[in-house]
Amino acid sequence: MKAKDNISPLTTRDLSIGYRSKKGTVKLFEQINFKINSGELVGLVGPNGIGKSTLIRTLCKVQPPLSGDILINQKSVKQQSSADLASELSIVLTDPPASRTLRVREIIALGRHPYTNWIGQLGDRDLEIIQNSMRITQTEDLSERRSFELSDGQLQRVMIARALAQDTPLIILDEPTTHLDLNHKARILTLLKSLTKDAGKSILFSSHEIDLAIQLSDKLIVMTTEKVYFDTPDKLIAEGIFDKLFPTDRIEFDDKRRSFRIKN
Repeated sequence: MKAKDNISPLTTRDLSIGYRSKKGTVKLFEQINFKINSGELVGLVGPNGIGKSTLIRTLCKVQPPLSGDILINQKSVKQQSSADLASELSIVLTDPPASRTLRVREIIALGRHPYTNWIGQLGDRDLEIIQNSMRITQTEDLSERRSFELSDGQLQRVMIARALAQDTPLIILDEPTTHLDLNHKARILTLLKSLTKDAGKSILFSSHEIDLAIQLSDKLIVMTTEKVYFDTPDKLIAEGIFDKLFPTDRIEFDDKRRSFRIKN
């Protein structure tokens, strides 16, 4: 379960995101340029409603870009079918499993569908990968439980295990820590960090937990009202980017503590 060496799993080139409708085009951001390297954990942060989920859905080819290009393993997604992408990109969105009665092992096994035969029969190698995915995410003891019996934190680990079972170089997650307490938020993000180090995965996740993202991410994509920034946390802090996220009369960023605080 290793990422491909010396190939950028995800690159954007002058990407513009937004919506098209009968009333016209709503452009949220343009000229988005970043490159995620193999084995990097990259956080996507910004205020509520600014467009994080729109960017995630665009990167995953769930909705089309307004302009520009997205390259996965140096190949434009415009040239890749859904079947092609399934072997390069795993997605964990906020949607619950299609069936709440599926057992955990069955949910995780869905990650092997891009590789099974036409009747979806699992081979020895598939079973080995499924078991390893459960071991890494510590979901082995949940394997026979149904999804409706799981806590939010347990279900999130199961969905990450399914993405691992898909065995792709790149994993993209939309708000993987939503509805979790601080302990479980830290547990999920620490798990993602370990996957980049131990399994060589490249992982992009969006989060409202900016302080935790700063602590754990190798790089950050920061969406402000003026533009999208991409760099290491240290460089973004030095450039004062986090001061642009929230109204300065109520919230301020403490450079030394690398966290936000409410003004007294």
